[in-house]
Amino acid sequence: MTGSFGNPNLEQKDLLQGKSFVILDKKVLVASGPERLTWLNDILSQKLDDLVPGVSVEGLWLDAQGRIIRDIHLLDDGTKTYLITFSKDFDTFVTQFQRMLFRAKVELAVEEELKVIASFGSKLSELTWQDPWPETAIGGFRYGKPITTNWYYQEHLVTDAQLTEIRSNFSEAGTLALEALRIEALRPTGPDEIDERSLPHEYDWLATAVHLSKGCYRGQETVAKVHNIGAPPRRMVFLHLDGSAHLLPQAGDQITSGEDVLGKVTSVGQHWEMGPIALGVIKRNSKVENVLVGSIPATLEEIVPVDAGGVVDLGDFRGKRN
Repeated sequence: MTGSFGNPNLEQKDLLQGKSFVILDKKVLVASGPERLTWLNDILSQKLDDLVPGVSVEGLWLDAQGRIIRDIHLLDDGTKTYLITFSKDFDTFVTQFQRMLFRAKVELAVEEELKVIASFGSKLSELTWQDPWPETAIGGFRYGKPITTNWYYQEHLVTDAQLTEIRSNFSEAGTLALEALRIEALRPTGPDEIDERSLPHEYDWLATAVHLSKGCYRGQETVAKVHNIGAPPRRMVFLHLDGSAHLLPQAGDQITSGEDVLGKVTSVGQHWEMGPIALGVIKRNSKVENVLVGSIPATLEEIVPVDAGGVVDLGDFRGKRN
């Protein structure tokens, strides 16, 4: 994917004004068959058995310990469900999904002819996924404060012929512009934010990607325990970076305070208005004074609060033992 076609700051403005689009490094898996929605509902963290055609939802594929393997954007047209996800390890993902079919009346096919492009507020295809972020979806829960950034983000599934027509009416922006806008919106996404330890709670991803009252799925027990009586071991933060040295850190760079290593950077961007910004994950109880990202001073803002999790009031159960 192309980082920039010129000036990323101008590209950000064009994106926000609906004048341009970005080609994404994503692929599409299509599920068809009469049992596709109930089958997906049993696998992913989102409630999907009653998904209405045209409604956009987000779900997470978790392992048995509730850790995030992959985030998936879903759109159903009444006969097929389109699963949009990042291309890294895509073939492995498809193979593993195929193994989970068993006797379900579901067929899976990779939609090779469809490309995934993104825009803001301009519907460029009949197959358009509208991001539910930053609202809190039905069945979801947000730990942090409401997000006020305008994030009218859409992903469109288009053929080569459709893309040619779109290019005649819209300019193309690079991935750097989109990345900066995503960071401003505090929007987690794979594969950037995900590692082998990632829990949905750490990113406030319960808001849009997890339905807390649906039936069983792999990883649900951990999701419920951490949300109701536990606490996520890490939490996502927003970082304002000192731009005086004209340096940007890299994803994976350490976030430190004095001698303490708090965590790591997950995404970095140069925003047209805010300057250099980043997202990162740190240990839950980390102090947040005199923060450095690599060697760059940074001001840290909370996304997921320290007291996230443990939402069940256990007061009624105290002192009741005989």
